[in-house]
Amino acid sequence: MKVILLEDVNGLGKAEDVVDVAPGYANNFLLRKGLAVKLTPQNLNTVKTRRQAAEAKAARELAEAREIKEKISDQRFTLRIKMGAQGRLYGSVTNMDIAAVLEEAGYKVDRRGITVEEQIKEAGEYKVDIRLHPEVNAQFILDVVSKED
Repeated sequence: MKVILLEDVNGLGKAEDVVDVAPGYANNFLLRKGLAVKLTPQNLNTVKTRRQAAEAKAARELAEAREIKEKISDQRFTLRIKMGAQGRLYGSVTNMDIAAVLEEAGYKVDRRGITVEEQIKEAGEYKVDIRLHPEVNAQFILDVVSKED
């Protein structure tokens, strides 16, 4: 019996592969668990449409990431935060704080992709790396200043 895999199955194939399996294995395991569908022209067309939609979404996300990179690369962003004496912070600046600064500037980014070379515990200038997409990285400067300034 020929089926189209909807997910990767160990020892059988990857998602969207057409494989030939025993009818019992197909009916009792693959179809019942939602890992595959029977090979019909309609199902084949549905899988192709789904693949094209996923490819279009990936291309759109890559284009958006490149656009954001062009806008924020080598720019300066200012983080105003409460500080103690001699410019020392109460705690440290987190990725959430940096993501909030970028969001205020109009750039929605994932905080998990933000990397700073050193912990930010005092006022100053810091280089920040951000992964916008698996293929796109950007760098910008973050100025940490006191709220009172």
